[in-house]
Amino acid sequence: MNLRRLRAIVRRVVAEVRRDRPSLALLFIAPIVVTGLLTFILREAETPDVTAVLVASADTPGPVVAAIEGALERGGIKTVQFDEATARVNVAHNPGWVAILLPPNLAGGTITLVTNGLNPSAEGAQIGAVQRVLVGAAVAAAGARAPTIAHETVYGTPSTDPMVPFAPAIVAFFLYFFVYLLTGISFLRERTGGTLERLMATPVTRSEVVTGYAIGFALFATIQVAVVLTWALGAIHVPALGPIPEFAIGLGIPVAGSPLIAFLVVVLLGLGAVSLGIFLSTFARTELQVIQFIPVVLVPQFLLSGVLFPVETLPAVVRPLVAVMPLGYAVDALRQVFIGGADLASGALQGDLFVLALVAVLFAWVASLTIRREVV
Repeated sequence: MNLRRLRAIVRRVVAEVRRDRPSLALLFIAPIVVTGLLTFILREAETPDVTAVLVASADTPGPVVAAIEGALERGGIKTVQFDEATARVNVAHNPGWVAILLPPNLAGGTITLVTNGLNPSAEGAQIGAVQRVLVGAAVAAAGARAPTIAHETVYGTPSTDPMVPFAPAIVAFFLYFFVYLLTGISFLRERTGGTLERLMATPVTRSEVVTGYAIGFALFATIQVAVVLTWALGAIHVPALGPIPEFAIGLGIPVAGSPLIAFLVVVLLGLGAVSLGIFLSTFARTELQVIQFIPVVLVPQFLLSGVLFPVETLPAVVRPLVAVMPLGYAVDALRQVFIGGADLASGALQGDLFVLALVAVLFAWVASLTIRREVV
């Protein structure tokens, strides 16, 4: 091995990276920003606001109900009292509400907590806040052993599969990630290969170029969405064959709503990822630079859009950022379809679909304005 030649190669690599400012930012700034944001979220996470709905039976002693209500109020939990039917209706329309169904006798009885069910990770913190106050108050009020706590949800499919609560967020994020990666790198190759410059030398307009590429990439994104959703929602059970045990092809995640509506949600998210990939690739000169946008654009959405942490527990200072992140709308829409069984008549679902469509159009329009800077 010739040390002089080796030194020359090392010097060339160092000089190339040193001149590449995005690479330097990826090496030194991105890790600080991402780890700092993650640490801030973990350290400053807030307990979500909870409204407890007390539902007492006719035989539940009034002083016991009053004692529990007072303990919840002192614990910072707002309380109201309804009958069971009204309580369930309110919980169904308010994710931050928890209905507390009190038994006639708290001594060894069962207190049932009813939650919305659309966001199980956020509801875990809500139930914990209520349960910590409730058990102590019930024991003090009844003067007996602690009652049993049971949990029910208004929405959700009956399943013990641990994947069910996380499926909407996981499906949305990974499809968004891979569609962006496919589009960004493919469009960059069109530019660096000279195809785009030759197109721009013809009477074709920038908007036609962007629209044409977006439709072309969207076709493959739609196929990818169909394949992934089929894999996630379907399952083919293969019986045991000799020494080979029984197994399933597909994840078989139960969905309360229509798979076609879930497909529509993810397709709109994929179209937004296509437009985003085209837009960001106009600022990149190498495939590495396309990837360098991931810590800046995709990782914050992963941390702040309810994929990893419930939005309700995020620090108040970063919570407004969720409103500008398309991934958050897709996760919310898929939860409504997967868990809540929402259809196109749902106003909340309509709002999420509108935002996802608007984001796709917006990034396509912005890309058509920036594409000319890459054409010489």
